[in-house]
Amino acid sequence: MAIVGKNCYDIFSRKSVNFVIIITNMNNTKTVLLVVVVALVVSLIGAKIFSSSTGSSEDLLAKVLDKGEIRIGYVINPPSLIKDPNTGQLSGIYYDAVEQLGKNLDLKINWAEETGWGTMVEGLDAGRYDMVVGGIWPSATRSKRANFSVPLYFSTVGVYTRPGDNRFSDLKRINNKDITITAVDGEMSSIIANTSFPNAKLLSLPQDTQLSQLLLNVKTGKADLTFVEKIVAEEFLANNPGSIQNIVPNNPIRSFGNTIVIPKNQSGFEAMINTTIGELVNSGVADELIKKYEKYPGSFYPVAKPYSLTR
Repeated sequence: MAIVGKNCYDIFSRKSVNFVIIITNMNNTKTVLLVVVVALVVSLIGAKIFSSSTGSSEDLLAKVLDKGEIRIGYVINPPSLIKDPNTGQLSGIYYDAVEQLGKNLDLKINWAEETGWGTMVEGLDAGRYDMVVGGIWPSATRSKRANFSVPLYFSTVGVYTRPGDNRFSDLKRINNKDITITAVDGEMSSIIANTSFPNAKLLSLPQDTQLSQLLLNVKTGKADLTFVEKIVAEEFLANNPGSIQNIVPNNPIRSFGNTIVIPKNQSGFEAMINTTIGELVNSGVADELIKKYEKYPGSFYPVAKPYSLTR
């Protein structure tokens, strides 16, 4: 007689359990080996399922510190992240901020991979980069798969229609099957459309589409409206004067912190990034970067100081 004991993961109870197999016929060596192999396979499968259901247990902070670099996935999103079409050189508020973040941490910044709104978390999950940069806005949908840093600055989102279109003094009227919203797949415009106005028609564009195309769709009548931040609209209006209007100038439909996307279950790495962003904000670096890249004053809003001085 032999007793084989093994610890494994029960996929139904989601608990680690012990099991015991009693082998009564020790004369059959093949049977004994088969039972042991089956036990090991069951244990490995359970461990794999457990790992997939709870996220990677790898310590990203330790890995980054050991290698001395942070690998960056980035979304082109001017002026947060700008890419020169001729040279490929990157710049922008978040480019400069992350380069300074690396200096503060004495870590190399490796701009590893350009990604898109709809695929940025996939690359993070696959381990191709350690965080995603580009002035990313948090949302409930995105938070299911990733965490977000504290914001470096804030943006607001307007509702843009053609001039003279006064149908939407009550925004609830947008949620109608006769209204067409244009949005970019995976970008915040599509999230707003799907969550707040699910009954409206959606004219979707590929995730690598420039956001100015949304405003062009409105201008040319392909769509009734769209949702973009102020700086995108201001740039469009500079080239197309009087072609669109923001119908909620004093009451934005959304306001967002511009953040960095961080993997789930990496509290040490997340704390390091948040602490360093806090340094950039409190030292005035973030304000200087906004002034450097904010072509249209009032497009962005700084993070409020955590204190006020009285005399």
